[in-house]
Amino acid sequence: MSRRTLAVLGALALALLLVAPAGAKSNAGSLTGAGSSFVSKLVQTWTPKVDRDLGIKVTYGPIGSGGGINAITSRTVDFGASDAPLTPDQFAACKGCVQIPWALSATSIAYRGDALPNHIHLTGKVLADIFLGKIKNWKDPAIKKLNACKSLPSLAITVIHRSDNSGTTYNLTEYLTRVSGQWKSGPGKGVAVDWPTGVGARGSSGVSAALSQTNGGLTYVDVAFSLANHFKFAAVQNRAGKFQIPGLNSIKAAGATILRVAPNNGGISIVDPSKRQPLAYPICTFTYVIVPKQTGKAAELKKFIRWALTKGQVDGPRLLFSPLPKVVLKAGLKSLPSIHS
Repeated sequence: MSRRTLAVLGALALALLLVAPAGAKSNAGSLTGAGSSFVSKLVQTWTPKVDRDLGIKVTYGPIGSGGGINAITSRTVDFGASDAPLTPDQFAACKGCVQIPWALSATSIAYRGDALPNHIHLTGKVLADIFLGKIKNWKDPAIKKLNACKSLPSLAITVIHRSDNSGTTYNLTEYLTRVSGQWKSGPGKGVAVDWPTGVGARGSSGVSAALSQTNGGLTYVDVAFSLANHFKFAAVQNRAGKFQIPGLNSIKAAGATILRVAPNNGGISIVDPSKRQPLAYPICTFTYVIVPKQTGKAAELKKFIRWALTKGQVDGPRLLFSPLPKVVLKAGLKSLPSIHS
């Protein structure tokens, strides 16, 4: 067994220990999952309701999308969750898995600085230059030009990025690849990249904790974590030229650009969406539940996922998860019969 596999399993074991109720034990009415920290607050909201409505006890470890993919591939959990869709190689390695989009939200560009105003305007190019290490100060002329009516301090920017394999990293870097030729030819997109600058932290909670202690810090984290931590976050310019914050209306507008879903629920990209949606926030993402098509927990998984796709969507808005677009919901429900014992 490789060191990487041992590390993943160790992190999973710790995460599950932290979230599992005392005395909990596996039974026919239980499911164990792991992965995306992005979707963790929503899954945590679902957990008691799924127990109440379906009699299924769900235990979930927010170990990051990469860890979730590895865990479901090795069948150490009943389901994985990832904000990055499976690649063809990952589909092959998972040996008969199906991925279903079950939530929709946005990656916020969060920052901290006592003298920094909220909702600073940023373009994709300026944001890419910050993550490339080319823009190092909040009073850089490129930022000042976009915020002419706002007072900006001369304060060093400290980039904080994920150190683990992360679907949120995939969402951000996919966006940066779309809007910056230099980023595309340099770090590129992925659940992990070679960051040109900054300090790393593990998980959404890790980068949030690091930002809380860093004056001048900037990171990327799902908007639920920004709200929970009372972070300031940027308004990012979309293709229509409008500066949008990651609110429910702007996330819904990005989702509205999806007109069809591939038969295998392959990755649905909504970063830098069409300018025909001027309200759209440009760094949105679907997050996926990943399960084996053949499993002894087929009945429980189908009940749980159907509940999440339907009744569970009402819990999303207060955490800034927009209800799934109808075309995505329909595709997800259509995938459920492929899961069997």
